[in-house]
Amino acid sequence: MTETVLKIDGMSCPMCESHVNDTVRSKFKVKKVTSSHKKGETVIVSESSLRADELTEAIDATGYKVLSVESHPYVKKGLFSR
Repeated sequence: MTETVLKIDGMSCPMCESHVNDTVRSKFKVKKVTSSHKKGETVIVSESSLRADELTEAIDATGYKVLSVESHPYVKKGLFSR
């Protein structure tokens, strides 16, 4: 599994987070997506890696600006992990 972290400019409220999450879910096959307007980021967990250019295009089309895309293997955090 892969975790992809997007730094996004323009999200200012929970509705913005929802808008970005809905866009990601509708355009890509993902296991989980969460956004934070306070952190200015969206975290996506997917079975395989997602293309940065396609993510950027989809998010930018909604009126938000992707500043960076970073992907790495997903490591599930357990209840007692540090």
